Amino acid sequence: MGLIGKLRAKIFDKYCTMCQHEMNVTAQWLYALPDMSVGHYVRHEDAEYYKKHLVAIRQKSQVPAGMYACHMDVYQCPQCGHRAVKLMVFLPVREEEKIEQGIYFDNGEMDDFVFGTRNG
Repeated sequence: MGLIGKLRAKIFDKYCTMCQHEMNVTAQWLYALPDMSVGHYVRHEDAEYYKKHLVAIRQKSQVPAGMYACHMDVYQCPQCGHRAVKLMVFLPVREEEKIEQGIYFDNGEMDDFVFGTRNG
């Protein structure tokens, strides 16, 4: 796979950055971000912020009007076992999701949160 495989892994989050094999989604969760509301959105890149502020919810209808939410997808490579977490921060607006930010944690930054806690 070489160079093309490495480029694909960097561009498409479903490919392992270690071996370039297609990863499986092993879990998907939904969270509210209570400290983020319309007019007060701040972009965050740090995993520690999300670990402190994500509140597990079961469905989008549990997100109060004007509050941001976050989809979390957990990936694992069936070839080498490497794991990654993708967060998609969005604002629910009339049955749609206005995406604000996508962030990909590929170096274990969210492992203690994802694998050390039970999610709702």
